[in-house]
Amino acid sequence: MSQPWHAIYPTPRITAAYVSRTKLLQWLKEGKKQTNKDLIIIDLRRTDCEGGMISGSLNLPAQSLYPSIPTLYSVLTQGRISKVVWYCGSSRGRGPRAAGWFADYLAEQRDNRMESLVLEEGIKGWVAAGEEFTQWMTGYEELKWTI
Repeated sequence: MSQPWHAIYPTPRITAAYVSRTKLLQWLKEGKKQTNKDLIIIDLRRTDCEGGMISGSLNLPAQSLYPSIPTLYSVLTQGRISKVVWYCGSSRGRGPRAAGWFADYLAEQRDNRMESLVLEEGIKGWVAAGEEFTQWMTGYEELKWTI
């Protein structure tokens, strides 16, 4: 029997905090009004990302994330990002794991300026919340979510 993809990496030491979809939507709306954005949203899905993603999300599949965390941190630091929000389908596996790994790295860097957060209920919860949320998606395809 093969191991899950994440078994080759360490278990996160830190449990990252969750952010509600309502709070993330508020941040997105605030960011649209400002020129200085301090938020990045990362979609961790690989082959299950059909149907759209939250607008402005960066797609970094979880399976390839761990080795790139130092580089990602460097880029985000230069961009003065203070909030990193991670999500996957339901944010029960990949989301919390990636957010934990990144939180571990932040702790190692003694960086208490940047936060690593998990989107509560992931993209499925975002879509289920209705049009107020789906209008903030790129490539949203309703039929992909009704199957």
